[in-house]
Amino acid sequence: MIGVSLLDGTGVSLVTVAAVFLSNLPEGLSSVAGMKRAGRSAGYVFGVWGAIALASGAAAMLGHAALADAPAEAIAAVTAVAAGAILAMLVDTMIPEAAEEAHEASGLIAVAGFLAAFLLSKLAG
Repeated sequence: MIGVSLLDGTGVSLVTVAAVFLSNLPEGLSSVAGMKRAGRSAGYVFGVWGAIALASGAAAMLGHAALADAPAEAIAAVTAVAAGAILAMLVDTMIPEAAEEAHEASGLIAVAGFLAAFLLSKLAG
């Protein structure tokens, strides 16, 4: 989505950066906790996340190049798939873990996340 957001020539919007950050932060913290429990070193954790950051940058460049002349319908489809992937990740990974770890607060935290996403979308419009 970052590569697609560059297609209009105005650069990556602050809202897009905030949305990507907010959607990836909980998953990143969860995976770091899992790697620490598995006895992985800080160097390993930073190496994995550094590789992910580089791969994400490459994917953004590839997406920008591949979709530069794409019709609006293709951009809409890519956006829908990206949104669906985030929802699938939440339902499959984050919600069960959140309910297990913070049972009483998990619903409130989920609502706060969706409210933050809604407010960010309104700031962009």
